[in-house]
Amino acid sequence: METYINPSRDIWPEILARPEVDYSGLMSKVAGLLEKVKSEGDPALIELTRKFDGIEIPDLRVSKQEIVDAAKSVPRKLKNAIALARQNIEKFHSVQKTDDHLVVTTPGVKCWTRTVPVERVGLYIPGGTAPLLSTVLMLGIPARLAGCGEIVLCTPPDADGKVHPAVLYCAKILGIEKVFRVGGAQAIAAMAYGTQSIPKVDKIFGPGNRYVTVAKQLVSLEKVAIDLPAGPSEVAVIADDTADPAFVAADLIAQAEHGPDSQVLLVCHDRSLPGAVQQELDKQLAGLPRRDIALQSLGNSRIIVLEKREDIIGLVNEYAPEHLIIMCRDYGDIGIRIRNAGSVFMGACTPVSAGDYASGTNHTLPTGGYARGQGGLGIPDFQKRISFQEISEEGLRNLGPAIVSMAMEEELAGHAKAVEIRLSKISDNSC
Repeated sequence: METYINPSRDIWPEILARPEVDYSGLMSKVAGLLEKVKSEGDPALIELTRKFDGIEIPDLRVSKQEIVDAAKSVPRKLKNAIALARQNIEKFHSVQKTDDHLVVTTPGVKCWTRTVPVERVGLYIPGGTAPLLSTVLMLGIPARLAGCGEIVLCTPPDADGKVHPAVLYCAKILGIEKVFRVGGAQAIAAMAYGTQSIPKVDKIFGPGNRYVTVAKQLVSLEKVAIDLPAGPSEVAVIADDTADPAFVAADLIAQAEHGPDSQVLLVCHDRSLPGAVQQELDKQLAGLPRRDIALQSLGNSRIIVLEKREDIIGLVNEYAPEHLIIMCRDYGDIGIRIRNAGSVFMGACTPVSAGDYASGTNHTLPTGGYARGQGGLGIPDFQKRISFQEISEEGLRNLGPAIVSMAMEEELAGHAKAVEIRLSKISDNSC
């Protein structure tokens, strides 16, 4: 990891730059895949699965019997772990439910909202190098708590055309029955447009590779909502002289092993810490199964030493990390001053792994600096608010002149007329 000692603010943008991901070349390729699925449906999905995954899938849908059989094969220890994670995720998310309120904005003018679930949602669960069973919980639980009427789950098949048993078990305990063995951009297309087997949805959730990310962005231009842009995973660690170098190194590696384009950042004021962390990195990487992936990621990463706490907080807020760990004696004081982060992990005993799996918070978070303007996933993302208003004759008399004045200023006489014609007839009880 490259180390910077008290870098000037002028070069912060350069130091904090994420690994460049060029999506331009993918746009036309992914657009072609989307159009193929849109026009051909299931046959296109089967063909593309053969092409990209190297397997023949005669039936896209995972049968109920397969789900039942998969549940039987999941070890009891893992089921217990999933049960604990589910309990905590449900507990944390259940308090996010929105109360609707009626407000009288002007005498005779009542306004209120009604919160309703998104009716049909699609969950994308990546496969690739690891079956992300935890993502089924992170997406499926808030979808259920929000009251979504139809939940569709797509995930890539393995080399045998099967879906990982633990993924199916998580779907089963959440009551998700529409599970399909299809991945990549073609899965996003299937949920966006609908095929002979896969229902069309109103909003698509879930992380994925570059193809999935581009596919989600493209379908969002066609009346299909998406959750948030999900790029390479990242973490920033703020550490002081109380931080254990072994803990810091372990947290950096935990994010680095996600993928070669992931990025980790260590920000500290103790000049002796970088060397100790580097030694721990070498030691812990030695036996890591995904060592080569982590090493590539660490090549994109930085250690920054800043003497002033104000600068440390300022730099982290400018970076806006997906995950932020504060491993300092005064982590509470620092945490309250963080404005830009997806999820914050406070204290030495709080690794990102806790939020990834079982503490209760959601691990679907904004990356690439999007945390400056967006938060992590929750129940509100699976719902929508509809606003209502009801105006009495008294209300229209009170509000009408202001509406007319503003409409005429905008040169929208038709808007003004819609009010004036009512005001003229109120005395006749026509309104």
